[in-house]
Amino acid sequence: MYWKPEIEILPQQQLHILQAQRLQETLSRAANSPFYGQQFKQHGISAEMIKNVDDIRRLPFTTKEDLRSHFPYGFLTVPKQGAVRLHCSSGTTGNPTVIFHDNHDLSSWADLVARSLYCAGLRDTDVFQNICGYGLFTGGLGFQYGAERLGALVIPAAAGNTRRQIKLMQDFGTTAIHTIPSYLYRLYAAFQDMGLDPQHDTNLKLFVIGAEPHTDAQRRRIENLFGVKAFNSYGLSEMNGPGVAFECEYQNGLHVWEDAFLTEIIDPDTLEPVPDGEEGELVFTTLDRHAMPLLRYRTRDLTRFLPGDCPCGRTHRRLARISGRTDDMFIIKGCNVFPMQIEKVLMRFAEVGTDYIIALDTVDGNDEITVKIELQKSWFTGDLEALENLSRRIAHELRDEILVTPAIKLVEPGSLPKSEGKAIRVQDSRDPKEAL
Repeated sequence: MYWKPEIEILPQQQLHILQAQRLQETLSRAANSPFYGQQFKQHGISAEMIKNVDDIRRLPFTTKEDLRSHFPYGFLTVPKQGAVRLHCSSGTTGNPTVIFHDNHDLSSWADLVARSLYCAGLRDTDVFQNICGYGLFTGGLGFQYGAERLGALVIPAAAGNTRRQIKLMQDFGTTAIHTIPSYLYRLYAAFQDMGLDPQHDTNLKLFVIGAEPHTDAQRRRIENLFGVKAFNSYGLSEMNGPGVAFECEYQNGLHVWEDAFLTEIIDPDTLEPVPDGEEGELVFTTLDRHAMPLLRYRTRDLTRFLPGDCPCGRTHRRLARISGRTDDMFIIKGCNVFPMQIEKVLMRFAEVGTDYIIALDTVDGNDEITVKIELQKSWFTGDLEALENLSRRIAHELRDEILVTPAIKLVEPGSLPKSEGKAIRVQDSRDPKEAL
């Protein structure tokens, strides 16, 4: 059992007192980092300024650009030997965003994920198959340690090799799965190819889906195909990864764990808080991280707080699905991608011209990415073998950069549509989505 009523049903007034106390402690720790130490001196900030949660507005925001410009150790509050793990974003061009953890942080993170999984219905009697990337991607180890902390039997299956995934499910009686939503369509197709029905030939009963956008209609379709309940999760690597907010059995919003994260929703233009129930940009402050606390981190995700109480009894506020972003990042197959990452790779190739388009489409329920690239005129000589080789090289380098292999379409110069003013690089024709 991993139910913590002393935290999860704490009245909001008492929760605010706990948040204020932890915020003061967080500021004291943050002052030890080069970045925040300088910020605090510049703005005259000290932990004593914080008397209640509303005082958070006296602090400046932190952005992804701050993390990148102070890479690698500018936010670290402990000596390097005190940190025991790091996770960072993808990318070989420019600085990634990196997050450090000490032993306390890893234990706290495992508790949050265990609490989240219990909230969705996972128990210590379940067999939990983790079908996602490991390594620097937070979803692998995050769910691994959380499910183990809860007491479930965990299969660290990693991503891919779908037939083997099905064999693992049947051999060990898997009851719960974590994966990205689009993979479940491929998994179902593999069941059909093997002449199997997941509703009768497995013990599956619970899915945890996250890391890429999907609509509630898609979630319901997945549930109907497999005969399970599928629960949404929300997380981002800057806030550990998974375990930030999670659906309970009622599937009516994402409970954000307010003892670990002070949550604001602001107008992205004025940077002022919006009234409860109005949509705005999600901002987080960590309250229980030692090695690398973050203050008022702008996620760029757009959402709103949901009104009313949840029938499950948990008092922590609920977030609506993420409706979009305030920047140009998009999510494909669980990976966060910025168009500039793709452009930097393309510009390494002398054969590439000046224009390209990133086309996002939904094919058979799966999100697909195609990069259409104008080439220099001299490259259209009729040599198909040379063009195919160039396509493979570009796809390979893009895979290294964004962790997803796109389809490549090479076109003649001047053949891509042109727009007046700012170039439109991304054409998102996917089924209408609400992000997690």
